Amino acid sequence: MTILLNHSLLIKNWSFLFSVVILFSCSSKNNENNDLLVFRYNEHKNIGSLDPAFSKDLADIWATHQLFNGLVQMDDQLNVKPCVAKNWVVTDSAKTYSFTLRKDVYFHKHHLFGRDSTRTVNALDFEYSFNRLKDEKLASPGSWVLKKVESYSALNDSTFQIKLKQPFPAFLGLLTMKFCSVVPKEVVEHYGSDFRSNPIGTGPFKFKRWEENIKLVFRRNNNYFETDKKGEQLPYLEAVAITFLPDKQSEFLQFAQGNIDFVSGLDASYKDEILTAEGMLRKLYADDVNMIRGPYLNTEYLAFFMETEVEEIQALKLRQAINLGFDRTKMITYLRNGIGIPATGGFIPKGLPGFDTTIGFTYQPEKAKQLVLEFKSETGIQNPEVTLTTTSNYLSFCEFIQREIQKIGINVNVDVIPASSLKDAKANGQLDFFRASWIADYPDAENYLSLYYSKNFAPNGPNYTHYSSSEFDKMYEASYLETNPTIRAELYTKMDALIMNTAPIVPMFYDEVVRFTRKEVKGLGINATNLLELKAVKKVKIN
Repeated sequence: MTILLNHSLLIKNWSFLFSVVILFSCSSKNNENNDLLVFRYNEHKNIGSLDPAFSKDLADIWATHQLFNGLVQMDDQLNVKPCVAKNWVVTDSAKTYSFTLRKDVYFHKHHLFGRDSTRTVNALDFEYSFNRLKDEKLASPGSWVLKKVESYSALNDSTFQIKLKQPFPAFLGLLTMKFCSVVPKEVVEHYGSDFRSNPIGTGPFKFKRWEENIKLVFRRNNNYFETDKKGEQLPYLEAVAITFLPDKQSEFLQFAQGNIDFVSGLDASYKDEILTAEGMLRKLYADDVNMIRGPYLNTEYLAFFMETEVEEIQALKLRQAINLGFDRTKMITYLRNGIGIPATGGFIPKGLPGFDTTIGFTYQPEKAKQLVLEFKSETGIQNPEVTLTTTSNYLSFCEFIQREIQKIGINVNVDVIPASSLKDAKANGQLDFFRASWIADYPDAENYLSLYYSKNFAPNGPNYTHYSSSEFDKMYEASYLETNPTIRAELYTKMDALIMNTAPIVPMFYDEVVRFTRKEVKGLGINATNLLELKAVKKVKIN
């Protein structure tokens, strides 16, 4: 593959070429073989902590996922599967969960465990880990995960029981989050806050070395308890090496040179270099690169504040006209090279039960113009005007919508403010019309629909639009008691359709996970939570 390189970028990143970890001998033949045992990726956002109690950002989650396990885990189809717990029973009208633990799960070796340098995980470890998560002194951003929990306890060494305050069908999904990982008391209490950089877990890889903002290295955990379908112990890789180049363009350059194995996401700095407008790999990369893409639990949208005094936004017909007045498919093609799914459904994204592509709005400019004419006739406002607030990252999308909406007779002013300002203003009801996105905290549509429950009005909850419907609230509360997943999904769709009938939002697109890997990489899957799963990854020699 021939690539034209920017000379200044080469100089800037030359030091990177020496940062790939060499684990064994220095002969060229051995280096080639050893290179196939190391998975290399870059984290341009840096990593704040390797303590799972602080795994809030994706960069931290990717790292801690290699080091720690919880009671349960999620597969690529968002099914909850056993992990440290080999099975569980749900009783007491879906309020009590009793988990039976495996007896072959060991913590990574550490001298604090005594003569054997390790020990098996037991139910008291989960009791300690959950107590720690709730500890106000620790101030974990994941403490909310246990908000619906009444109590939990170790019934014996291999049985851990959790009792909920009320039924919550999405609870098992919550337990898959890294916040709920098991940690060893003796190691955590020895290191205190320094556990962030001295992590000991049970995961497929163990911590080796961390030079913050330079490199991070994990090594294979030879005591890992999971095996593949053939009974072979996981993981296959010998190591994971993470670098910290600060910008996506430099990261892509290293990927193109073959110095890292994987790039996630589609950044404006390289999207036209690697993809056609239709979202296909360009010929220059087809021989050396694989592209994987699939739904991502992220809805990008515009939102109206429903308690506004702005007459244009109060009017259902104008909110509907804005939804009908721009071509989502055209927007995705031109601004994202075809990556993303036009949002013709509701707020629930593709990939979750409850998603329905028919309940939203399609591009109907003539109908939109008619609604604007009716609004003018009914109100006497001949030049309807709205102000859309966004951040610089999404300016191109908002300007596209601005141009399209002006064609149907609505003037749109685009106001660009810092992300922190937008966050505060939308939480406090200071913006009438703004851009937003919602990435799932856990893989259940209830997480999305919570944004429209009247008891969740911002700033005390995530209902930034202040949408309110007694009919919606009744269905939302009923969904908590419905344990049949099919019936619950139907209920979610009805709730989503009810939202779209009122149009407090303008869904733009449902995001997609897109991953680029070198051809040598095998077994790297894709999932709607964009979790990086490396335990079943292999690298093979390509002739």
